[in-house]
Amino acid sequence: MKNIVEKHTICRNQEVRDALVKLDQNAPSSILFITDEDKRLIGSLTDGDLRRGFIRGLDFNTDLIDFIQPDPVFIKEGEYDLNIFDGYRKRNLKVVPIVNENKQIVNILDFSITSTLIPADAVLMAGGEGKRLRPLTENTPKPLLKVGEKPIIEYNIDRLINCGIKTINLSINYLGDQLIEYFGDGSSKGVSIQYVKEDKPLGTIGSILLVEDFHHDDIIVMNSDLLTNIDFADFYKLYKESGADMAVAATSYHVDVPYAVLEINNDNQVNSLKEKPRYTYYSNAGIYILNKSLLNMIPEGEFFDITDLMERILEMNLKLVTYPINGYWLDIGKHDDFKKAQEDIKHIKL
Repeated sequence: MKNIVEKHTICRNQEVRDALVKLDQNAPSSILFITDEDKRLIGSLTDGDLRRGFIRGLDFNTDLIDFIQPDPVFIKEGEYDLNIFDGYRKRNLKVVPIVNENKQIVNILDFSITSTLIPADAVLMAGGEGKRLRPLTENTPKPLLKVGEKPIIEYNIDRLINCGIKTINLSINYLGDQLIEYFGDGSSKGVSIQYVKEDKPLGTIGSILLVEDFHHDDIIVMNSDLLTNIDFADFYKLYKESGADMAVAATSYHVDVPYAVLEINNDNQVNSLKEKPRYTYYSNAGIYILNKSLLNMIPEGEFFDITDLMERILEMNLKLVTYPINGYWLDIGKHDDFKKAQEDIKHIKL
């Protein structure tokens, strides 16, 4: 975070030549944000601003502040609006500063790296043994099995990072030390990756209580053995706009009946006839967003599946919504799935 801020900022008391050199180094972004001595944002500067300044008669000895554009676009820390981010992208803005309450730059949103900023933490369930994939998982945890050039779980982590997720928790167990060794603390990816380990099986959501602290009110929870290009931003937007307590991503499952189907009433009278109909059902895709207040509904230290949590939500008349995945999704649970993933990765964009 510090490096990207330094890359795109320059103090107003520096020389014009310093700014020109830095802009050249930053191409193709080619924008600097000008700060005062206390790191507060006061303007922006591009190659075009320098060129127009020289045309007006300014030179390399002119104060840098005479070249800048005042009132640049910025984002207030913690006040993230996905619709605004969409607008920034449509305006072809490359980078946007994020400022704190004192208007000091604390981060830079670089749209070439991060597509948006979702204010949520993430938990990836990565403790399963992957028994159905043996012998592949005898010495390697399933999340670290490679699909193409990367482990399965890394596709999911990179996709979360692209959406601005900064804190990722991995729930590990079987051969979990390999995951710790592979990802470390996440600093190589510019995020914080933390680990929790079950002493005993806690189901598909029980281990979330082992996470010491969440930085945001919302949590993205997902299985780590999924290969998907789900649009996390769109998923999160539906969750927030619906006012739901929890959202579950769903994948469609089609059943084709090879015969004509008779629809009858209680008196065995035929009401309608459907010739070889197709029925579409939506299945749990293993990706969820939930408000952290729901964690109080999970019993501590006990085996508890996320479907148990969903049932409790329904029993309490809380709001549970579904998000249909329109893109690619594959649960890699068996050898056939793993083989399919190796072929699919050649043709899909994750």
